[in-house]
Formats: sequence, C-alpha cells, structure tokens
Amino acid sequence: MGLTEDRIKAFEAKREKLMTQGGDAAIKKQHDSGKLTARERLLKLYDAGTFQEVQLFVEKRSTLFGLGDKQINADAVVCGFGNVNGRTVFAAAQDFTSAGGSLGEMHAKKIWKVMDMAKDAKKPFIALNDSGGARIQEGVPALEGYGGIFYRNTICSGYIPQITAIMGPTAGGAVYSPALTDWVFMIKGKSYMYITGPDVIKAVIGEEVTHDDLGGPMAHASKSGVCHFIAESDEDCIQQIQTLLGYLPENCHEMPPVVPSTDKPDRECPELDKIIPDRATRGYDMKKVVAAVADGGVFFEPHANWAKNMFVCFIRVMGQTVGVIANNPQFGGGVLDVNASDKASRFIRFCDAFNIPLLTFADVPGYMPGTHQEWNGIISHGAKLLHAYSEATVPKFTVVTRKDYGGAYIGMCSKQLGADYVMAWPSAEIAVMGAAGACNIVYRREITTAADPEAKRAELIAAYEEQFNNPYFAAKMGIIEEVIAPRETRKRVVALLEAYKDKEQTLPEKKHNNIPL
Repeated sequence: MGLTEDRIKAFEAKREKLMTQGGDAAIKKQHDSGKLTARERLLKLYDAGTFQEVQLFVEKRSTLFGLGDKQINADAVVCGFGNVNGRTVFAAAQDFTSAGGSLGEMHAKKIWKVMDMAKDAKKPFIALNDSGGARIQEGVPALEGYGGIFYRNTICSGYIPQITAIMGPTAGGAVYSPALTDWVFMIKGKSYMYITGPDVIKAVIGEEVTHDDLGGPMAHASKSGVCHFIAESDEDCIQQIQTLLGYLPENCHEMPPVVPSTDKPDRECPELDKIIPDRATRGYDMKKVVAAVADGGVFFEPHANWAKNMFVCFIRVMGQTVGVIANNPQFGGGVLDVNASDKASRFIRFCDAFNIPLLTFADVPGYMPGTHQEWNGIISHGAKLLHAYSEATVPKFTVVTRKDYGGAYIGMCSKQLGADYVMAWPSAEIAVMGAAGACNIVYRREITTAADPEAKRAELIAAYEEQFNNPYFAAKMGIIEEVIAPRETRKRVVALLEAYKDKEQTLPEKKHNNIPL
C-alpha cells in the first residue's frame, strides 16, 4: 500500500470520527428528548446529496479549565452549503450533543466563515440554534465570537435573507443574533430563548416564572413578537423553512422566483361581494379576502399569534410572490396600535428589501386611543408604518374594503404615502372620521340647540354618511384611482402586477434613513 493510500485511509478515519458528534450516548439523549441532531437536521433541510460541509477539521484552541483534555468534534457546529429546492443556501447548525453546542472562539469563527461565504455568494443564510450558550471556559473569546456574528447579521441585513430556527435552548447574548435576522422559528416544547433564565430572575428580582412562560414559543409568538413561526417538531420546522424560502429571492438584487400557476388571471371572486356585514360594527375575517385573491387560496402567515388586528402574509398571484398587509376587523376592529404598527412596518421593509410587491387591504377605524398606547409610544410606533410605506419602492397597491378613517387611512398605504394604485369597494368609507364623531364636532351647535337633539343628530349623521361615508367623494377628487366590485379584486391585482413589473423608483441618495425606532 502506497503512502498516499495510507494517508487517505487515515483521513477517512479521522473524518468519520469527527462526524460522530458527541457520541452514541449523547445522540440517544438528543433523540429521547424529541430532537434531531445537527447533522440530521441539515440532511432534512437540503436536497439529497447536495450538502457540502465547511471546516469540519476546525478545533478549539483553549486549554483552560480542563478543555485541553476534552474532545469536541467539529467544535460543536456543523457548517456548509447545498441546495434547498434546487437553490443554494448556506447554513450553520449547532450540535447540542457536543459540549452542549456551546459557542467558543473557533465555533464562532466557523459560523463567521459560512456567513461570509453566504454574503459573498449572495445566497440565503440559515442558523439552526441548539446551544447551552457561551463556552464559559474560553472566556472573552466566546463573547467576541457572538460579536462577530451580530456584526455579520447586520451587514447582511436586507442583502440576503437570514433565517433562524431556535431548536433548543438559546439564552443570554445568543438571543440577539436571531433578533437581528429576518425570520425566527421556534418549536413547541423544545425551544426557548431569553436574556436571563428563571433562576437568575428569581434570585435578582424575586419573580418566579417557568422556562416556557418566560421564553417559550407561545410567549414570544403572542407577547413579545420575537418569534414569527411556531413548529410542532424539528421536521415541521424544517418544512416551514423550505416553504418560506420558496417565496424569497436569493438576494436583494434578484426577483423572487415565479412558480407555475394553475389558477386563472381572470378569475372572479363572487364570494367577496357578500363578505362585508350589513352592520358597520360587525367584523369579518380579512384572511378570507386575501385567500380569495391568492393563487389556490394559499397564504403563508408569519406572526399569526401576535397583534392579530394586523394580518401579514405571503401569497402568490399567477405564481408571483406578493406581500400582503391587512387590517383584520375580527380583532379590535382592525385598529392600529403599537404592536400592529411594528408588525406591519417590519414586514413592509423586508418585502421592499427583497423586491416583493406590496398589496394592502384597509379596513381601519383609526389608531388605538388611551394612556396605555400613548405611554408605550403609539406616536413613534405608528410613525414607523408611515416611514416603511413611504420608503418602499416596490409596486404598492391598496384596496379599501370598508372603513378607512383619519391618520390610519394615511398609514395604510394611501396614495400620499406612495401607493401606485388605490382601489375601493363600494362599501368603502374614506373620511376623516366616522359619521357620528364628525357630526358631533361639525354640527355641535345645531344638535344642542335643536328641539329634539337626538333626532337632529340622527338626521345629520344620515346626511353625512350619504355625502362622505362612501368611496365616491375620494374618487371624484382623484384621491383613489377607482371603485371596483369586490369580485373583480383578483383580476385587478393580476393586471397591476403585470403593468408594474418593471417599476423603478430612485430615492434621494443618502447613507440610510433614520426610521423612528
């Protein structure tokens, strides 16, 4: 046997050893907890046979606190690239079976490397996080590792799509990288994330809370808004990531993929003619409106459990990705508040960064009043929505389905915020405020001096509604482009997407905007 053959044999043995992760016992423990290993996750994520590993042979350098005698295969993170649905994607998967997936100096540098590769190749990056946190034995170099990841997350923001799946514990500084990425997935009963855990909270401020209540998937999906998607299992999480990637371009310089569509461009939606309730105070499900317009009735919804008065989702229209922003009257009348404004603004900015046209459905009574909203910054949070729509240069289309009042009318992508085309259903009410409130101000003297104030108020409200609480006053002034039958909505959207497919808009040259954060 020649020297080369000997070395190849030694190489293959070494490679095989490194790929055993934390060993059989640790892998069994991972499986017993209902979790896949890092390598199993990557094999499910990537198309068969396409994953190419990067820096398998990297080792820790620290020998402090007994680390010199400890073997950590691949330094507890598996990095590489391959194809997902035929398109190149880069990823880093932390290996909890090896030293708890702890992040040390070289572990972090492997992640830096694959993130740099993703940026240079202009391809999406996915982080599969399952880690006990910083490797305390390595000290400050571990913290430096996090800093380098945060920096790269920021530099890649708006340049390539970045997705994080929290597939186990994530605590302390490790939580900031997910928050800097575009989309965060969590898994029921398996993942949590928080700055400080329950034990520290109890010791410092005396508050008792469970891991799940503090930082579990539903806590972050319904209360903080940090989590965008909840999965039932590792497999479900990976499938959802694959679905999301299918809606997105590879980078900011490309258009999203157009998939074959069996739907019809001239399909009418007769069900929409009957969806608006007879009484203005009754709600209806805006998701049904969006589903009627979407190819095959399919939409993919982030933030389904947070700020439910605002509905955002991805749909396809004749195979083309479209981002939808819509008030949902089933929850709080579709009112704009702090969380709804943040939810919509973030989604708008993502879509604009990655060349995804925006379709807005407006049915909004206004901004939420009250001390709670004011003291939590509804002014600045509401201004984010104005900023996000105004700076967006992708095609922007708006459909007013019912009420569209005051500042909220402006905020839901009015023509003055740069909407390319605004349509309204005959049921639309575009006005400064509702008829009752307007008449109480405009006709205060007539009402209070009338022989029968209530009868006079009712008479004036009816007259105001006839004149202003309809789309025709706005259409007459050119404030909206046209009034359409609800059943025609999809046909109009199809035509507009085709008409504006080559839209170009250049904003004033500057370093960057100063959005009201």
